[in-house]
Amino acid sequence: MTSFSRRSFLASALASTSMIALPARGSEALPFHHNTVISKAYALAATDYSPRPSVPQDWLDMSYQDYQTRWFRNRDALWSDGDSSYNVDFFLPGLYFPRPVQVNTVSNSHGAQRVPFDLSLFDKTDKAPDLSIDDSLGYSGLRLRTELSQPNLKNEFCVYQGASYFRAIGMDNVYGLSARGLALKTGDPMGEEFPEFVEFWLETPAAGQRNIVVHALMDSPSVTGAYRFDITPGDNCTMEVQATLFPREELSHVGLGPLTSMFLFDDTNRTRFDDFRPAVHDSDGLLVQNGHGEALWRPLANPLHLQISSFVDENPRGFGLMQRARRFSDFADLEANYHKRPCLWVEPDGDWGKGAVTLVEIPADQEIYDNIVAYWRPRKPYAAGEQINLSYRLTWGHEPDLHLPKVINTAGGARVFGGPGRIMTLDFEDHPLLSNGPDGIDVHISSPHVDTSAGVLQRNPETGGLRLAFSFDPAERDLVELRAQLRKDGQMASEVWLYRWTA
Repeated sequence: MTSFSRRSFLASALASTSMIALPARGSEALPFHHNTVISKAYALAATDYSPRPSVPQDWLDMSYQDYQTRWFRNRDALWSDGDSSYNVDFFLPGLYFPRPVQVNTVSNSHGAQRVPFDLSLFDKTDKAPDLSIDDSLGYSGLRLRTELSQPNLKNEFCVYQGASYFRAIGMDNVYGLSARGLALKTGDPMGEEFPEFVEFWLETPAAGQRNIVVHALMDSPSVTGAYRFDITPGDNCTMEVQATLFPREELSHVGLGPLTSMFLFDDTNRTRFDDFRPAVHDSDGLLVQNGHGEALWRPLANPLHLQISSFVDENPRGFGLMQRARRFSDFADLEANYHKRPCLWVEPDGDWGKGAVTLVEIPADQEIYDNIVAYWRPRKPYAAGEQINLSYRLTWGHEPDLHLPKVINTAGGARVFGGPGRIMTLDFEDHPLLSNGPDGIDVHISSPHVDTSAGVLQRNPETGGLRLAFSFDPAERDLVELRAQLRKDGQMASEVWLYRWTA
């Protein structure tokens, strides 16, 4: 990740790249390169922020049921009349999406051309409200489809819609958590800022091409940005992301590689919810591989008060939000299919320097709210007038293999016998490092706030792995930080379990 002044950028990028607006579809097309988007972001950052116009008021006044009465007709998708390996569907604006985005296609033969808004591409029910039409209308987002598991059938796997949000799935997943282009001031008392992708360029894939490249221009009061996504769907969906940021003002609280998810309850807080299901969540833990190679596992919580946790590090190797509960019986939900939600892993490309993986947990009483945010927060603020380049990989689908036994479940409750306090149990997966059972395994449990018991390690006959149980007495404390790890012959024999108990 590098940064340098706008003045030095001017000579390199602007000298070779046109900054005029792209022509309308059907007019003369202009050559396109990712530097085109970078130049537009640079020029935008030199001006005061001005939000794009909203769509007409009757579009904004639609109810959720009104919005659902129209849907895109797949047979008329972008590139459906050719041999491209991908199709693209579009979403209407209105309701939660007040400002439309501009979509362009890019091809070697025609350069970059705008995709016009066309309401006739949407089917509707007889309950669909009549809506006004004017020049402010455009699509609110897009959906990518390609052949995945069946020949001649293009299935969806990726959606861009709303602010800078996007989401994707691996082969056997259903949609769950989301990613964002950038997070700004998340959890700040003065409120969060939500940058928006305002324009997209889609490179036209050839027949049989496995990847697709999407470019996006981002705008916000504090910063502009140019993004390039090289996306390859499959068993996992991988995205190679390149981003160039131009701060309009100092960015003292910026989140890189931000992820957004939902956690309502599991075994740790089940008693707070009157629900037939054993658990409800899109993700159940934050996984971090820090710059020293340690694997950290922090089970998620739905706190009674806002919680922000920082895992200080230098040059992290990866972080992400995982869904480790993979059995239907973990959720018993035939509609939501939470056991099929994807994991999402962020791998920085290059050194991201000093900072912290930051976890924000927001109180929630319903599963409709995304109340979990995770991102990398650089220690040093980004100055106004700089250019910041960064790149990283996003992997949607399976959890990464960090070659250590994982904690597959955390549970806790009151200590019924033996005095006051709490009992915590950690179930480790069946793993070759633990094949000999508890023999030869050292248990390390610690807390900066309380004394803990030594812990009991036993084989769990159902999982085949080991279960660690220990107790502690919080007394009058409202918060206790806990840490546990298994070691063998002085070496790591499990990931590090980190937990924040709250009253």
